[in-house]
Amino acid sequence: MHFVRKLVKQHNLSALPIGAELTASNRVRFRVWAPSTDQVAVVQQPPRGGHATEVTLEHEGDGYFSTETDSSAGMHYRFRLGDDGDLYPDPASRFQPDGPLGPSEVIDYRSFAWTDADWPGVTPREQIIYELHIGTFTRQGTWIAAAEQLPALAALGITLLEVMPIAEFVGRWGWSYDGVNLFAPSHLYGAPDDFRRFVDTAHRYGIGVVLDVVYNHFGNIGCTVQHFAREYISDRYENEWGASPNFDGERSAPVREFFVANVRHWISEYHLDGLRIDATQAFFDQSKEHILCALVREAHDTAGSRSIVIIAESEPQDVRLIRPCERGGFGMDMTWNDDFHHTAMVRATGRSEAYYTDYRGRAQEFASALKWGFLFQGQRYQWQKQRRGSPALDAPAWAFVNYLQNHDQLANSLGGERLQELTSPGRLRALTAVLLLGPGTPLLFQGQEFAASSPFLYFADPEAELAEKVSAGRRKFLSQFRSLALPEMQHAVPDPSDSATFTRCRLDFSQREKHAAVYRLHADLIRLRCSDPCLRSQDKHTWHGAVLSDDCFLMRLILEDEQRLLIVNFGPDLHLDPAPEPLLAPPAERRWAVQWSSEDVCYGGHGTPAVDTDENWRIPSECALMLIPRDLEAVESP
Repeated sequence: MHFVRKLVKQHNLSALPIGAELTASNRVRFRVWAPSTDQVAVVQQPPRGGHATEVTLEHEGDGYFSTETDSSAGMHYRFRLGDDGDLYPDPASRFQPDGPLGPSEVIDYRSFAWTDADWPGVTPREQIIYELHIGTFTRQGTWIAAAEQLPALAALGITLLEVMPIAEFVGRWGWSYDGVNLFAPSHLYGAPDDFRRFVDTAHRYGIGVVLDVVYNHFGNIGCTVQHFAREYISDRYENEWGASPNFDGERSAPVREFFVANVRHWISEYHLDGLRIDATQAFFDQSKEHILCALVREAHDTAGSRSIVIIAESEPQDVRLIRPCERGGFGMDMTWNDDFHHTAMVRATGRSEAYYTDYRGRAQEFASALKWGFLFQGQRYQWQKQRRGSPALDAPAWAFVNYLQNHDQLANSLGGERLQELTSPGRLRALTAVLLLGPGTPLLFQGQEFAASSPFLYFADPEAELAEKVSAGRRKFLSQFRSLALPEMQHAVPDPSDSATFTRCRLDFSQREKHAAVYRLHADLIRLRCSDPCLRSQDKHTWHGAVLSDDCFLMRLILEDEQRLLIVNFGPDLHLDPAPEPLLAPPAERRWAVQWSSEDVCYGGHGTPAVDTDENWRIPSECALMLIPRDLEAVESP
């Protein structure tokens, strides 16, 4: 018995609340919530042509309509609303073979032959996350092509993929953060079973898969849910992204059920190992149980004994997201940490404009971010002219997802430049070491591991009359950066609707060999992290920091009898004499020896002379060092 069928039996998941469902007798049950009309019919059309049939659905009450008909997997269908009304795709369509405005397709999700029955899932600890966009991850932009890269990702040490949204959207390319068929993986990347095969293959290589989902608003282009029920949309809240779902107003129960079922759909039908929930600050709900709690509970209930993770994005850095629901939180496992990225970018580039205004990139900020996660936990924030964040001193280190690059931050620039184009090689190696050796959970963005030359830009393919509005909106957003507000810079912002903007973002995997030193750097750091018990523990209580200068800091790890010393210097050579810092002192009868250095010649570095010398500490410029205690005899021997 396949894993999905076990879930179906255990959790009574035989059907979504609405949609098209194959029955045990190989018929299809259609059900839809359409309180905005008094009549609904399903129009079926064989995919290769033939006679269309139309069947009127029975009104169940409370706005629900349903019927069961002779049909089969692969059948195309639409719903007709009202007598001789327009045809619309299914709001819970599992696949849109011709895009969001075309017909829906009946899918038999139970027919896929899974091989991951023994897959235990993933836990929040000891993860190396890799974010990717299926359309640009490979030249082909498909699930099949992406699956061919899984062995290389596994060999690198990646343990968890975070796939950018895949819900169906309008156009030939896009980010899918305005998805309009939330149950339908985009036809641009392949068939639903191609996605299942991708997940199944990832599990075979020991890699989990989480999906980025967008539940905070409905897509602005191509969305048809309002034709079925005006109650899908709330007019009680202002939402910068689009129309807010009605989570707490009149007739909100079916809307909540729609989104809860979507969680169940991804976890059960695609064996996903969790979700990344986008822009949680844009969820507006005053219900007794917040919708976020309901979504998280459903995800874990659906997974059953399989372990999954739920990752939050929260621009205001609300720690409630990772607190248990019974403690007034939302029960998620991890949260993106923009503070780490922002201070790293200021250190890398020296620029602190727009939302980088409140960061200086100083050693203290890195030491604090590694130990405590968020840098702003309720202090005044100049850029927003208000307090930012909430107290998170008790949150575990692994709950904070740290990154130097991600889809948003790369695109929030003029040309989507990669970090190696914005800073020095030595400083980049040191920042990479901080990311991959620190106690937080590191996230790499596609191609970062081999210094991909391809940018990552914002791209979208709306209808022609909307293309200029999308482009203007992008220019306006980037104008918050003083440098990008200049007329000549605004003129240079890439057009999101230009096909070249999209194709430029595709990776070139031959750069794994061309940029072998950078690739080796990432592989060695991940290997060191995963093999060293001190680093693998991700226990912030074992990390103790000290600032040696504005440019240099240390973190000492003390785990029972094991100790490590991470020293990072972003500035010039530092001769520390005297050195009145107890965290520099080696354990009794031992001396520090360099275990790993970012200045190793194999990474393109300039070598690492002794650092703890008779002339006291000499720390090389733009360098990260991991030191390990050795017996005196071993250190002093020639």
